[in-house]
Amino acid sequence: MPHAFISGSTRGIGRAIAAALLGSGHHVTITGRDESMVRTVVGDLARECDAEGRVRGQALDIRDRAAVDAAVAAAAAAFGGLHIIVNNAAVGRYGDVEAMGDEDWHMVMETNVSGPFFVMRAAIPFLRAAGGGWIINIASLAGPHPFAGAGAYCASKAALIALSESAMQELRGADIRVSVVLPGSTATSFSGRVADVDESWRLSPDDVATVVADLIRHPTRSLPSRVEIRPARPKKG
Repeated sequence: MPHAFISGSTRGIGRAIAAALLGSGHHVTITGRDESMVRTVVGDLARECDAEGRVRGQALDIRDRAAVDAAVAAAAAAFGGLHIIVNNAAVGRYGDVEAMGDEDWHMVMETNVSGPFFVMRAAIPFLRAAGGGWIINIASLAGPHPFAGAGAYCASKAALIALSESAMQELRGADIRVSVVLPGSTATSFSGRVADVDESWRLSPDDVATVVADLIRHPTRSLPSRVEIRPARPKKG
């Protein structure tokens, strides 16, 4: 079965994608910066998805190019190849441009743009060796629709969209399909916001995971290169 490498997959959207692909019979490598959390989630997913022996984990900070190269190579060796990449790891640092510090700016850009670039670059030779595959990058509607107080985050997601669409044109001739997924408001703890009294109007991580799983099953004749997802009934006011 195909092997998927998913960055930022110990919680939220990434974890939901891992569960969806395990449920479809895939082999999955999950990653996260917290090694103990990675171990815990590997065990949880193995039990929940009846996936013993099909899920493994690696602690990884995707800002570290050498660590990414090693992690991707180790993943490919562990399951005999690599077929699917999902770049989900991301951070948000919020504040006005005037007040944003260098550290926050670099954290956002290095995690949200350089990290996916490092993963893609390391993985492409393995995808070529497999005869093709998928790269799916999780961006955000904040990329094409920036808003005040989130300049770094919005810029990083706009850059990830551009990177994805350039790579799509470069790689589709090798049967490596690249798609970028742009979720809208999603009920996760990502932004650190205080939860609404009713979060039911937001997308769920499972909604995004369903789109990713459907992309991987998509017929080879066409390529959904950019997918936008919005809540069907957004909160009013």
